[in-house]
Amino acid sequence: MPKGFVRKFSSFPTRRFETRRHVLAVGLSAAMVAASLALVASQAGASVAASTYKQPPPSNPTTKIAGLQHWCGSNGITCAEPSRNWDEFAGYSKAVRHGAHMFPYIGHDEPAALFYSNQPGAGNNVTWQLALPKDPPTLPQQDGSGGTFGFQLHPTFWFGMVMCDPNGSPNVGGIPGHPAVPCKPNSDSNIFASTNPNSPRYFGLGPGQAYEELQLYPPGWAPWPAGIGCTARQWCAALNIDTFQDNENTGALNNTACLNTVSPEPVNFAFLTNNGVATAPGSPLHPEHFVPDPSRDFLMNSGDSLTVHLSDTANGLRTTIVDRTTGTSGFMTASAANGFATVNWKPNGKTCTASPLNFHPEFSTSSPLTRNVNAAHTYNIAFTDEIGHFEYCGKVGTDALGTCLEPLGSDTNNGDTAGPAPAGDDVFCLPASASLLVKIGGCLGSDGDFDGVPYTFGWPGSISNPTADALLHPTSQLFSSPTTGGNNYTSMAFEADISRNESSDSAFRVDTPCQRFVQNPSDPHPGLGCVNPPPNSNFYPFYSTRNTSNGCMWQEGGPYIPGTTNLFGGSSKTEFGPLRQISYPTAPFGSVTIRLNDFRSNTISVPCPAG
Repeated sequence: MPKGFVRKFSSFPTRRFETRRHVLAVGLSAAMVAASLALVASQAGASVAASTYKQPPPSNPTTKIAGLQHWCGSNGITCAEPSRNWDEFAGYSKAVRHGAHMFPYIGHDEPAALFYSNQPGAGNNVTWQLALPKDPPTLPQQDGSGGTFGFQLHPTFWFGMVMCDPNGSPNVGGIPGHPAVPCKPNSDSNIFASTNPNSPRYFGLGPGQAYEELQLYPPGWAPWPAGIGCTARQWCAALNIDTFQDNENTGALNNTACLNTVSPEPVNFAFLTNNGVATAPGSPLHPEHFVPDPSRDFLMNSGDSLTVHLSDTANGLRTTIVDRTTGTSGFMTASAANGFATVNWKPNGKTCTASPLNFHPEFSTSSPLTRNVNAAHTYNIAFTDEIGHFEYCGKVGTDALGTCLEPLGSDTNNGDTAGPAPAGDDVFCLPASASLLVKIGGCLGSDGDFDGVPYTFGWPGSISNPTADALLHPTSQLFSSPTTGGNNYTSMAFEADISRNESSDSAFRVDTPCQRFVQNPSDPHPGLGCVNPPPNSNFYPFYSTRNTSNGCMWQEGGPYIPGTTNLFGGSSKTEFGPLRQISYPTAPFGSVTIRLNDFRSNTISVPCPAG
């Protein structure tokens, strides 16, 4: 029985229980209703705290158009996760003294499946098959009961790839004796993997990098840019490229104007469109690209079968989604013609500028050595889910953070409303009136204490009764293992950055915060308090396989999804495996910081080959 189950269930109001029981009784026996609602009841309860976060939030074109939820100095949804908090970089204090406004922490939860192949093209020419999830017939309710919709579990999931960016870490701008190395697209000559600073292949001296995420967004709630979808009932997708803009060897960050305009992690972004032409420039200096245009954006229906293809062209990486169900397709190329641009590295500059750029993949293959060396994750080619971004809210404040004044659902702590983690996480909230379909209020701030909807029994297959599961939960997305040139990848691993997000910088009232620092800096007892599943959670999803008419496919959720063929141990603990020490270059030059940022399985042969 999950921790906290009895307490939460016993405090669930009888009247609320009977109301939901009546709604869900259709087609279920009383026993089924009681069993399913007992699990839904783990989402009950409430806590309220006054906002005490005093640091003024950033104010710039991005936050004015798209809000803090798309600002990469504030746990933004569209942001990749760096290995360090911004305040850990040597240049952070100087930047703040010079007027930079950015929150010290960024991070969110990303369970992932990593795929490896030494075949040329595996790092830049990838095909996936995907079936979109369907939401259940039971609507979510504001009190935290009822069904669970996909937008509550994940604002997005994506297909990733490492890219070139001349103005990205690890050695942007160069250091004395070690000028910046140009990135040669689609080439393993870019592999710099040695942790020895005397090696010419020291990983702190590699070419500038970025990380691409082809993100898909579920319907049903508040739309972009304030929310997470495009329409009430259809999916949309975007080509998203994140650049960590710092010199890892010195800790230097870009100039104050850039930090206040595009943050330490500039984002290129464009929705996939029907004709492949961006509705607004992809450049980080044009945040109007976060505003959807349903008349031009490529839209998909829940349950549709898709083919997803990422491949390089002369004009940059092209992402294509072919909807095999409707016979339609959408495209986007990371090209200068679509307004994609690299933010210029000018640490002593007074303004923030960007230069047009065709973004190309960095590597030829997808070996374990092809990674972005400033990311919390260790992957190149990967499928990743982004969870931990929805908590119920009954009343939203009028402050700049959108703080929740009436937290509902599964909140376990009273300190959640003070601001972005580590101060709190009931922020970036929207009222029920903002929703296009499901009229509930909720918060999109990174769930630093792991007590929101994604950490409850709201996932497909998380309860044993299949009828109740189908009535209350969405189906899982189904995705194939990737192929390159028609060939399967040879090996894979599972990785979850749980420990990156449960360390002391987001501890809330966790009794034993995760000590994730092994070297530079080091904790007294590295690994102590680092747990999977995370503290306060009742459930954590994991990947499993099933056989379909299209061959073996991956799914995500719990152990009870019908048709499952391989559970990989049947829990997140058995699947994602032990803590792994991950090395990163850091200042001063030649230093290496080692961190327990991920739970990561051993590498295995791909057990679910495509097609």
